[in-house]
Amino acid sequence: MTIPQLSNDPGQQALYTLIQRSIANAGGWLGFDRFMALALYAPGMGYYANSLRKFGLTPESGSDFATAPEMSKHFGRTLAHQVAEALQVTGTDEVWEFGAGSGALALQLLDSLGDSVRRYTIVDLSGSLRERQQETLKAHAHKVQWVDALPEQLSGVVVGNEVLDAMPVQLLVRKAGVWHERGVVWNADALSQSQAGVSPLQWEDRVTDLRPPMEVPGEHDYLTEIHSQAEAFVATLADRFKAGEAATGKGGAAFLIDYGFPESEYFHPQRSMGTLMCHQLHKADSDPLADVGRKDITAHVNFTGVALAAQDAGLNVLGYTTQAHFLINCGLLPPLVDAPLDEKSMAQKLITEHEMGELFKVVALGTTEWEPMGFAQGDRTYAL
Repeated sequence: MTIPQLSNDPGQQALYTLIQRSIANAGGWLGFDRFMALALYAPGMGYYANSLRKFGLTPESGSDFATAPEMSKHFGRTLAHQVAEALQVTGTDEVWEFGAGSGALALQLLDSLGDSVRRYTIVDLSGSLRERQQETLKAHAHKVQWVDALPEQLSGVVVGNEVLDAMPVQLLVRKAGVWHERGVVWNADALSQSQAGVSPLQWEDRVTDLRPPMEVPGEHDYLTEIHSQAEAFVATLADRFKAGEAATGKGGAAFLIDYGFPESEYFHPQRSMGTLMCHQLHKADSDPLADVGRKDITAHVNFTGVALAAQDAGLNVLGYTTQAHFLINCGLLPPLVDAPLDEKSMAQKLITEHEMGELFKVVALGTTEWEPMGFAQGDRTYAL
């Protein structure tokens, strides 16, 4: 089935066609997690699989948002201290990075870690981002490899900066005291209005047995997310770590950095509109059904769910704290004393409360119990 033209971009038009067919094949209703997976990761068409720039400091560059490594080289250089310690503790010489973006973090880590890293493996599904990463990392080409899936066994140190927030989520909405799952339908009647900017993609809620992992007090209407895919990812990572340890005697550690909350804050009664957000040209909006494939779709991370998934799969939770505490513990501040003012200003955004310092958290997971330097002060594992 062909659909009327919704976009002048052939790739975006193909994505709309794919989504329409997926909705039809699913019986007319597609759970939001499946829609989000298509919108972000459909090969060659989804947001992370197409050629849009995505990462950068200003909208003038054609980018949509900036992550910490783009903001300051001191992010990766500081994280490298923690990675070096983890490599030593685990007795390994390999680093794995998930969702390496522009390659900025990989470059900062490789420049800092030197000969302590024999191989740096990037797990990324995006061909266009892989090309950008290859260009950024050409000085380290002899160490870097790319894969699109985890191996059956894994030893070493895993890093993931703003990876969990981009994993598809299910949407739950409580209306008049009844829980529904929110999905996406195709409204053919809206196509005649498409020239006026009306999307044929619309919401539809269906009664469900799914529930948030904790009870949300009150009877008021309430929208939230559940994170089955992020938790499944952590469980898979645990299985690969354990297989690697069984095969080589060497385990692993993972450091996951993202914005989010522990469960008690995530499902607070006052957080009634959820955390789903889109990013385009450095502006945020809450409509993932508009301009599909042209903007990022994210949800904050439930770090309690991540920690429990790790523990259930046999990993230790080594620490949980704010990005500010983590970076300061790892030595962010001393190199800034003599740094130029612009460097100091950008690095400060990494730790100030109203920028990234408080909202962003770091959780560390590992096959063996030890205390990473990043959690020496301000560990909040008790709050998970």
